[in-house]
Amino acid sequence: MTPAPPIDAHVRLDTHPTHPSAVIAVLTGSQASITHTGLEAAGWTVVAENVLVLVRIDHEEPYWAKDAATHLAAEGTTVEITPRLQEAMDEEWTWASYPMSWCTRSEIREVSNAAQKIHDDIRHGRLLIHAHADDGHTAVAVGTYLGRNGKSVYLYGEDHLRQIADTFDSPAQALVAFEKVHAADMRPGPAPLTDTERAAAEARAPLALTAAKPEPAHPEPETVPAYAADAGDHDALLDAFLDAHGDWERWRTWDDDSTVANHESLTLRALFDHEAQGRDTKWTLAAYETPVSERLWHATVAASTPAEIVLAVLNSAAGESAWGPAASLTETTITQATRPLADAGWKQTIEGHYIRWEAPGEEAAGIQFDAFAAGQRPSSALPTWTVWGGNAVHQPTWALELSAHFPTPLLQDIAFELAGGHGIRTVRPAPPEGPALRTVQAGVSPAPPAPRLSNRGR
Repeated sequence: MTPAPPIDAHVRLDTHPTHPSAVIAVLTGSQASITHTGLEAAGWTVVAENVLVLVRIDHEEPYWAKDAATHLAAEGTTVEITPRLQEAMDEEWTWASYPMSWCTRSEIREVSNAAQKIHDDIRHGRLLIHAHADDGHTAVAVGTYLGRNGKSVYLYGEDHLRQIADTFDSPAQALVAFEKVHAADMRPGPAPLTDTERAAAEARAPLALTAAKPEPAHPEPETVPAYAADAGDHDALLDAFLDAHGDWERWRTWDDDSTVANHESLTLRALFDHEAQGRDTKWTLAAYETPVSERLWHATVAASTPAEIVLAVLNSAAGESAWGPAASLTETTITQATRPLADAGWKQTIEGHYIRWEAPGEEAAGIQFDAFAAGQRPSSALPTWTVWGGNAVHQPTWALELSAHFPTPLLQDIAFELAGGHGIRTVRPAPPEGPALRTVQAGVSPAPPAPRLSNRGR
């Protein structure tokens, strides 16, 4: 093949300053846009003007950077590779305790490259994850590729070992099959980011290439919408709630990490986990028709939920509206429950079986109604309502999950707090970079073969 004529474009490839396996490309020249386009098409991410970064979850960046350099040189771009990156490109390393021991090095790259494509499809919104679970060995999930004729898939594994283990004709079919196998551990949306995924996201961030700014001597509080406020002290909220409501009693369980707040009627209960952190469930509320009957409704509240939102939930749950089953979910009752959001200018969108109301402005928050979950049995693990804040509904900073029969007046009280409430947030510097990735990952635990979900009714 005849080499392409030279173009006025130069690319310097080097290792990332804080993430050793990642690769940085710095472009110069009047025709650098040609090289820029080629790198973006190959999966490189723009982090600054004429600066791109290649970050992967399989730590194979030097290999793919070398491949990119070969193609760029053939297309006429002048390529410079720093000595330390060249050393990484020439290094032949292996995964310690790789579970597919029968694979050759090239076959291992094929497996991890397929996992990388799944990761990229999720990250770019091409693959929507409906739910996830832990099967005892690794993470599993179910999702649907968006777009025309998109298939639904069952995913098995994490990071460079994730694979498509089964396919379905529709999201409903996939979710039903997934729930049959993983109902006890099933959770909505994608699983929390792994350490590898979090490190990759940090390496793609524009600020990852700039010098760290000194921390301010004293954090400065600011007034923000309730959904963007700090979580505060949930233990203090529990104490204050019990002090203010004499008809509720504190019960300690056999587990010292938990407390039960019980209404004197024994038909309203709140389980409080003292050790829960972040997005783990801090509160579990439930209502019963009688002390020994099945639950009428239930709700969970994450530990990272702002104090103002938690207080609105508790005060509303202590009112008369908390007793008895909710009205049937109709267009009228849904409109009534979310009216405070509509009045405050929150944007309503419909996507498949989801109806979503999202906050205006820069701070992310919203309420999502899942029509599919609303039609499931009362004990279904899928939440009908998800109230969330920060980032996006599938990866929020905090979230409430509410069952299908959650009372409309209680949901409306939460909506009022979201629409008009305020709280305090302490301004803190950006969190420090996580630990650097190692080129060779040690201790990869063997995983059993990915199962196929059965009884799909196909």
